[in-house]
Parts: sequence; structure tokens; C-alpha cells
Amino acid sequence: MNNQAPDILIVNAVIVNEGKTFRGAVAIKDDLIIGIYEEQLNHQLAIGASTKIIDAGYKYLLPGVIDDQVHFREPGLTYKGEIATESRAAVAGGVTSFMEMPNTNPQTLTQNLLEEKYKLGAQKSMANYSFYMGASNDNLEEVLKTDPKTVCGIKVFMGASTGNMLVDNIEVLAAIFEKAHTLVATHCEDEPTIKANTEAFRKEYGDDVPLAAHPLIRSEEACYKSSSLAVSLAKEFNTRLHILHLSTAHEMILFDNDIPLAEKRITGEVCVHHLWFSDEDYEKQGNRIKWNPAIKTSSDRAALLEALLEDRIDVVATDHAPHSLEEKNKKYIQAPSGGPLVQHSLVTMLELSRQGKISIEKVVEKMCHAPAICFQVADRGFIRKGYKADLVLVDMNKEWTVAPQNSYYKCGWSPFEGQVFHSKVTHTFINGKLAFENDTFDETVRGERLSFNR
Repeated sequence: MNNQAPDILIVNAVIVNEGKTFRGAVAIKDDLIIGIYEEQLNHQLAIGASTKIIDAGYKYLLPGVIDDQVHFREPGLTYKGEIATESRAAVAGGVTSFMEMPNTNPQTLTQNLLEEKYKLGAQKSMANYSFYMGASNDNLEEVLKTDPKTVCGIKVFMGASTGNMLVDNIEVLAAIFEKAHTLVATHCEDEPTIKANTEAFRKEYGDDVPLAAHPLIRSEEACYKSSSLAVSLAKEFNTRLHILHLSTAHEMILFDNDIPLAEKRITGEVCVHHLWFSDEDYEKQGNRIKWNPAIKTSSDRAALLEALLEDRIDVVATDHAPHSLEEKNKKYIQAPSGGPLVQHSLVTMLELSRQGKISIEKVVEKMCHAPAICFQVADRGFIRKGYKADLVLVDMNKEWTVAPQNSYYKCGWSPFEGQVFHSKVTHTFINGKLAFENDTFDETVRGERLSFNR
């Protein structure tokens, strides 16, 4: 038993962790979990005069969510979002750690620029953070300098989703897959297929291509052609490959579910929007649900959920990518892809659990445990003694409706506006500090740079 007096003691919680749900308490000292107690507190636990006792009232206590794919837009695109604003929104949604993408301005294509982003994270982020090193056709030397112990991974755009970061030189691709010392995360869409499909629709519609064409332009064929190439290269070179935001049923044949996650060399991620929306929602939602890869059919959505439950897909994330409403309100061809999601990802998955589609234990596995295992994150992602106290309390019986006034994104909108959720994050702890409580933030809290056991 630990006889240290905790700084914080969370009692009367329903703890969800490592496949189990039980009533109990968690003790926090400094930035660490020092004790986990089932049902009644052990009498040997010393409670000091300064111990803050939080009665959870049988709310659910979860490990903090680790989101392995976000775009927080800083530096250079801060009219859309900033590290400060988007990390705040993340914390309000129970996301305690994030991994951010390199398509900022300037793009993160050198080690010096990467370290500049880490400095911004230290100054501004309420949540814990890591930043990907970006790859292009001509920065291989810089990419290969990436430190696997202090950087989450290398990001490769195998489809020109953004800017000029497309890596379409097969020799460079092969070199990255062969020589990378760390995880390679890929955006997989085949650019020649997308261009040919776009030209065909523009020939028919001119500049007024309908949004309904989006999943036909960024098609199943485009996704599978690129993701199967990535898998082929990873198998050839034994690369640690992680394919982001999978969107089609066909791609599921590329993934195994008979290998423990810690031993997998090829893993996959699905995003909450591909599990929630389908192409039937384009008419109502418009460009607000225009993402790359595109949201596809209800059959694809069902197959993605099935693959998640079967452990073919390993991680649930967001691809949080805010844009201004002015940009989103343009015609389909001109409107950018992406949308804000970090505040609503956990409650979306809990809503799917309430609907009987996935257990709450599986939600915690895929949003908290699996990202930690997949990326070998040090001492996070679980409620374990000696681990960082990144914790989230959720009221599972709190009905609320998403609206601009209760969304914390800088862009001021959410694709979930009008959606009624039946659970709400009430408390979020970052490294033992109570960063968020009942819609109030402690603005002094700053996250830490993630480290990796590699």
C-alpha cells in the first residue's frame, strides 16, 4: 500500500480501465497516479489535511483520450485554429494528449521547424502534445534525423490532401519505408485516380460539381490503391506503418486481427466522422462534413465499425481540422476538406455505446489504451499506479445539445450542431492538475511533451 497523502483523491467513481468496469477511487500525488482502490478505500491510505477530495458521484472515470491525428493550424493558419484554442477544446472533450500534423505554414519539413513547434506547444498547449515530422519528395535527409523517443512519427501524404507535401516519387517513398527509424503514418489516397475522377465530373458540371460527387471523386479505388501500396512497402521493408483515417470496407482486407497490438507492424485508424456519418448526410450537412478521405456509404460505415470491434482497426481518432465557415460555405470544388472534432469525439463514441454498437470498455481501449500501445507512449493511456494522472470524469446521464455557444473551437462551429448527446465530460486532469471542471478552465495548466518507449 502507498501511505503517501495524495494531493487529490477521486472517490465514488465508476472506473473503466483495461476491459473492466468497477466502482472505486483513484489517488493522485504530484503528476502521478499513486493508488487505485476498488469499492471502499483501504484504511491504510493516508489522507492529508490538504488532500482535495472529489466525490465523483458515480460518474465514469476514464483514462485521458490520446488523439493521434489533429491539425491545430499553428503556425501560419491561426485564423482557423491555434494550439491554445484547440487544445482547450480537446481538454473540454476529454482529450488529454494529441499528435499534430505537419501541414502548417511553414510546413514542418526540417528538424529546426519541428522543434519550433515543440516550443509553441510548451508555451501554449493545455493538453500533452507531440508533433509529426513531415515528409516530401526532397527532404529525406531531414526525415531520417527524426528521434523516435521524442517524436510521435513521420507523416507521409500519399495523396495530395494539402499543400505540396505529396510524396509521389516511388523511390523516395521506398527510401522512407526502408530507412525510417520510427513509426510512419500515412494518408492514403491515390492522386492520379482522384485527378481523373475530378476531371470527369468537371467535364460534366464545370465549377458546379455537386458535393454528392465527393466520395466518388475520392473513391474506394483511390483509397485502396494507395493503402495497398503502403502495406506492400511496409511488408517489403518491415516498416512500422500506421494508416490514418480509413474509410472503406474494401481496405479492411489489408489488416490482421490475430496479432496482439504491441506486436503489429501494420496498424490502422478510423475517425469518429467515418463511424457516425454516411453519404446520406451530405444533403443536410453540406461541406461541413467534407473530409479527405471522403465519408462514404452506410455499408462502409458498418464495415469500419465491425473492423474496429474485430481489432482489424486499432485506434479511433479525429483528424480534427478546423476551417472558417466562410471557407466551408464556398462551392464544393473550392471548399476545403476537414472540420473541428476534438471536443466531441469521446461523447460521440459514448453515444454509439449507448446505442449498443460498441461497449464502453472497447471505446476506452480504442481511444486511450490502443494509441498508447500503438505509438509506445510512455506512462499514459491507462489508469495504472505510477502512470501520469491524465484522467477524465464523464457524467453518463447528462443530456445536452451541441451549439456554437458551447463549442470551444476557434472557428466557431461544429459538424455536430443540433446533435443531442447523453454524456458529458465534467472534469479533465492533465498530469494531476484539474484543467477543466464543469465548463471552467484552469488557464495556468500546460501539458507536457510526450515521450515514447522505443
